[in-house]
Amino acid sequence: MTVRIAGIGLGGLGLLELEQFAAMEGVEVVAGADPSAAARDRFIEAFEQPVYESTDELLANHPDLDAATIASVHAGHFEQATACIEAGLDIHLEKPMVTTVDEAVALVAAADERDALVQVGYQRHVDPYYVELRRLIEEGAVGTPRMAHCHLQQDWLRDYARSWRGDPTLSGGGFLYDSGSHIMDALPWALDAEPNEVAALTDDRDEGIEIDAAISARFERDDGVVTASVGVCGDGTRTPDVDDGLTVYGTEGSLHYDGDELVHVKRGGEERAVEVDGDTDFEALTRKKLENFVAAIRGEEELVAPPEDGLRAIAFTEATVRAAERGETVDVQQLVDAARAR
Repeated sequence: MTVRIAGIGLGGLGLLELEQFAAMEGVEVVAGADPSAAARDRFIEAFEQPVYESTDELLANHPDLDAATIASVHAGHFEQATACIEAGLDIHLEKPMVTTVDEAVALVAAADERDALVQVGYQRHVDPYYVELRRLIEEGAVGTPRMAHCHLQQDWLRDYARSWRGDPTLSGGGFLYDSGSHIMDALPWALDAEPNEVAALTDDRDEGIEIDAAISARFERDDGVVTASVGVCGDGTRTPDVDDGLTVYGTEGSLHYDGDELVHVKRGGEERAVEVDGDTDFEALTRKKLENFVAAIRGEEELVAPPEDGLRAIAFTEATVRAAERGETVDVQQLVDAARAR
């Protein structure tokens, strides 16, 4: 089966993903769309295929498409993804999936109604360290998880905050809606848990958007409650990649991931470094998640990051921002339930 795919949003990440799709057997890049003339020129140079200013133009001229990959400004995701779903396409949608809980609920419903595949671009779902950490939790390596803490930092304030990524009308918010979105997804995904209650403090560094966040949260699992702390720093030292880590404590031990090593500690103190195989560089993880998307289209695999994961992450994020603004604990599921009721 040849998968005919178009790219919406032709910046650096959009072109990288299209190049990786084009390198896959049985995948054809047939069109692109971007409001930037310079981006369109780069697409033509790379792929020698038609390119358009808007998603609507692209869809109108290519009724034979199978899929689209969307790597545009965050605030455009919902409208573009909805248009693609209505056109009968499966979509790979970069993070954050959308910028509000209302949009996330509506997008999940649209995908369900049209039986469309929606893959969210959270590459930690294919990162061998996070995959192994999640697997070990599932098999009971720490017993019942009770406590977690994690962090993510990047020199985002200097490198990205004054681009479109720091404009809430385009990005949805600050650091939490950009690179920080990865940890807002990775924590509940690794725990296989739903965020329940959130309290938070944020610092905007006089930028008018959240740069740093200190978050306390409660998560619900089938076997109980996990209390967690999250530190997200957009005024960090790592660039362009992020630095992140996650520790989970349970009734029988703990797991510690610091970005370079995963360590399992049993109750009593016995510890071992967990052997983890596989590439962890950005391009390798990007290729892996895109290969999963194509395999899912062909019916060979399940999506590693379905839209429900995107909904959970943006609900956690929106609850965090509200909690910081109001100075009170926010019920995450109430946000989701209210959106579903509208």
